[in-house]
Amino acid sequence: MSPEPSGATAAAPLLLACALGAERFALRAGAGSARLVCTGMGKDRARRAVSSALAQGERVPGALLFAGFGAAVGPGIRPGDAFVATEVRDAESGPAVLPDTAALVAALRGSGLTVHTGPLFTADRVVRGDRRAELHAEGVLAVDMETSAALRALPAGMPAAAVRIVVDTPEQELLRPGLLLHGFRAWRALRAAAPVLAAWQPSPPSQLKAPQFTTPQFTTPQFTTPQFTTTQPLTSQPMAPPPSRNSAADPQSAHQEGTVPPHD
Repeated sequence: MSPEPSGATAAAPLLLACALGAERFALRAGAGSARLVCTGMGKDRARRAVSSALAQGERVPGALLFAGFGAAVGPGIRPGDAFVATEVRDAESGPAVLPDTAALVAALRGSGLTVHTGPLFTADRVVRGDRRAELHAEGVLAVDMETSAALRALPAGMPAAAVRIVVDTPEQELLRPGLLLHGFRAWRALRAAAPVLAAWQPSPPSQLKAPQFTTPQFTTPQFTTPQFTTTQPLTSQPMAPPPSRNSAADPQSAHQEGTVPPHD
């Protein structure tokens, strides 16, 4: 089988973005014709760098793939494993769905990597301890600090993907013994993944929805006006006088009501 052309399309290259210099160094050799951009760490830098990259150059990129290192928030994921996001969440809005992942997952597995898929959360700071457990309880599997902001910088209709190589896990967090070994393992995995990432081909636009963050919808409560019906005036009816209770004055009546025993 002949290799797929590198980049999003022949006319529109892939924008391959990462945050750190070490990530750029790992991706550079396998980037091919993809436009490699190092954004810097954090949401603001990622958004600005992606916006700038989209505005520069003669050929506007046809797709974005944000790659680099990340953290797992649940068990079963080891340092050096690859994670492909099926959706991206953050604290600002609802998730952005990334549906075009099947071919990318298959290609990464074909390169020998262990690949996990699921929701990715973009945090404002490094996530540790109890916060990891909270995110895992909400269904999140991995965390980064740039992807959601990069997606917000994209023009409408541009497809995107996000791949993270796991460095730290709940069992082995940052600043723990063994991190250097785990970091080197993740760097080698990212370098091995680079040609696959650079060759990613998004689905045709007719088969793909661009990522869009959802906004919670609120409905205005509807109040109904009470309905009153006109009542008919009551007609006055003459009331019959109550029967006499005076047994001495009316012995016959008292006899009928059982208050006076009959006489022979």
